[in-house]
Amino acid sequence: MKKIVLTFGLIAGVVISLMMVVTIPFADSMGQGAGMLLGYTGMVLASLMIYFGVRQYRDVEGRGQVSFGQAFKVAMGISAIAVACYVLTWEVVFRNFQSDFGEKYSVAQLEREKAKGASEEELAKKSAEFEQFWAKYKANMLFRWGLTTLEPLPVVLLFSLVSAGVLRRKAASA
Repeated sequence: MKKIVLTFGLIAGVVISLMMVVTIPFADSMGQGAGMLLGYTGMVLASLMIYFGVRQYRDVEGRGQVSFGQAFKVAMGISAIAVACYVLTWEVVFRNFQSDFGEKYSVAQLEREKAKGASEEELAKKSAEFEQFWAKYKANMLFRWGLTTLEPLPVVLLFSLVSAGVLRRKAASA
């Protein structure tokens, strides 16, 4: 089980990390919406490895059988490795190439609020909130890791549940 989890987890981790690294140079010109779409597309592509890893486990180690619980355990192992790769990649990218990410994100959000008709008072309040948040984000690595983990978590959790459900197979009764 460990070899399958490690192999498919690292493949998923490489896919999700490469998608992040490849799209970073285009982040400013792409816009937030397109960037998020591309980011989540990378997460979905990487999460396909969860399905293939569980299937490999069922077919090889389980000899064609696997319970939902065991399949989910394998899926979550693969997911944990992929998410760890994602978090570590973001940490490297953030520290070396995107240290101004918070400021850019805040400006884009404030522009969006302004376009919706927010008053100067509301914009000033939002700006102060963003400033406080990003100061904490930059200063506290564990806080940053926690938030970064939350980005792919819904995707990998969904793929883990679906893969475990679809691929479970009991022994044929004689």
